Amino acid sequence: MQFQFNTDSSVMGTENVAERIEATVRDKVARFEDRLTRLEVHVRDENGPKHGADDKSCTIEARPKGGKPIGVTSHAAQVDDAARKAASTLAQRLERHFGKGDKNRHEPRIDKVM
Repeated sequence: MQFQFNTDSSVMGTENVAERIEATVRDKVARFEDRLTRLEVHVRDENGPKHGADDKSCTIEARPKGGKPIGVTSHAAQVDDAARKAASTLAQRLERHFGKGDKNRHEPRIDKVM
């Protein structure tokens, strides 16, 4: 699975921040990793140099194999918190997305197999 990290100019896009966020997101969606082709994380500060409550935003877009992208956005006072919230929400959305497909797959009953 490919991982892409993007940030705007108002958020420090250092390697350390990118590595922490990638580890957080990969940990939350690890069980779906073989079903995804790419994860894109976009981090931004919505008011730039001005300070404000919940002004950091994290958008994560997951691309399931053969399916439409699934995106979530979360806001928090810190970039790491926004990423953690978005990753948790994405894991729930992926659970519902893949769970629906798994629910319709049935193993043939042994007494019905010829």
